[in-house]
Amino acid sequence: MDIGSSKNANNLLPGLGLREAVSLVVGTIIGTGIFLKAAVMAQLAGSVTAVLLAWVVAAVLSLMGALCYAELGSRFPHAGGEYVFLRKAWPEVVAFLYGWTRFWIGSPAGIAAYAVGAATFSAGFLDVQALGGRAVIALSLVWIFTIVNCFKVHLGGSIQAWLTVLKVALIAGLAGIVFFKAPQENWAHLFANHNFSWTQVSSGGFGAAVLAALWAFDGWNSMPMAAGEIRDGQRNVPRALFIGLAIVTVMYIAANLAWFYGASFQEIATANSSRYPDALPAATKAVHGFLGDRGIAIVSFAFVMSALGAMNGSILTSARVPYAMARDGLFPRWFSRVHSQSQVPITALLVQGAIASLLAATGSFDQLTDYVVFSSWIFYALAAAGLFKLRRLDRGDFTGYKIRLYPLIPVCFVVMALWLMAQAIQSDPYACAIGAAFIALGVPVYRFRFIGRN
Repeated sequence: MDIGSSKNANNLLPGLGLREAVSLVVGTIIGTGIFLKAAVMAQLAGSVTAVLLAWVVAAVLSLMGALCYAELGSRFPHAGGEYVFLRKAWPEVVAFLYGWTRFWIGSPAGIAAYAVGAATFSAGFLDVQALGGRAVIALSLVWIFTIVNCFKVHLGGSIQAWLTVLKVALIAGLAGIVFFKAPQENWAHLFANHNFSWTQVSSGGFGAAVLAALWAFDGWNSMPMAAGEIRDGQRNVPRALFIGLAIVTVMYIAANLAWFYGASFQEIATANSSRYPDALPAATKAVHGFLGDRGIAIVSFAFVMSALGAMNGSILTSARVPYAMARDGLFPRWFSRVHSQSQVPITALLVQGAIASLLAATGSFDQLTDYVVFSSWIFYALAAAGLFKLRRLDRGDFTGYKIRLYPLIPVCFVVMALWLMAQAIQSDPYACAIGAAFIALGVPVYRFRFIGRN
């Protein structure tokens, strides 16, 4: 592929409709958490009721964030998502630091994690060694989906839509199998551990469980990054956020009910997690009792498809951030070049794929992901807080989507984000310090223009 000429080098093709936009929301949120988070949440919350309540609280808080981004996306339906929101509301350096962190750590580390996760779980139904081993499979997946997204955005969007439909069908099918095939006496599992009390809601364990659920909901911010390629973005960006988050919430609640129905609370609490790294995942334990090894293969396949959908969505959306920054002169100009025929930011895609490949090959993405979680929520809070400034500057010309219950919703979301950051600092101060230090490292880069301007 040749890089496009200057005549069309900066034009993206609006090739995504509402269906593809919804699939980006659902596909980038539902990744691996739906299969794994129930274990750590059970350990923290202490009862089925508390775990389910934590999912509901996380869904409400995520909806608040999505509502803020819906108005921001309706105001600025351009490529770059949060970068654009931050640049409109805050000094340029804030937007640069967001893009700096996202480009070098956030996006490639997430892509690498999905690729390695898919390669690891493929061992449940494939001969991984015959295919070259986990590392070869992971690198192949990164480049297959990177190259696919170098063609017209409609292709990547269509693949995202089909992968999202497949993953939702597989997860719904797994939940259905559990409810129809598990012994009837398993209903007792859902009513076990009657030690729930409202005092648990104020406990550190419940807060940490909500924190774990919010990590599983993370990704609702990704779709607006590709807003410049969504047809009628002023209407379809907020609509896609609402529809997508509703689908995700229903899927998470239904799946967790199924996992706790298929296995006892103790079995879920001792499933695969940092405490029990060699145990089966919670979803596998839920079906293993009555499907045996076939259950491992089915869950493994569902996990792989879910991870691939999240990875494709991340590849498609994240490359639009350096593209938008390059157009504003904050990244090297060649990041703004798009292919002359496909009209996608091919340079940004290829560089992003190279960094993700390096992280996947070295296995260093896990720590990097921990470091960037804290910094991500700093920028979520700043983006939502930017609404207050934008509303003050609004002279009535804006006719797109506006949040009802303003300013209650953005205030609640910003407070929640601050609480979340405080929880993260308390649980892992070292990782938070590293994340903050990496953000700070971008200040001299911005100040002295090491990357150059147009």
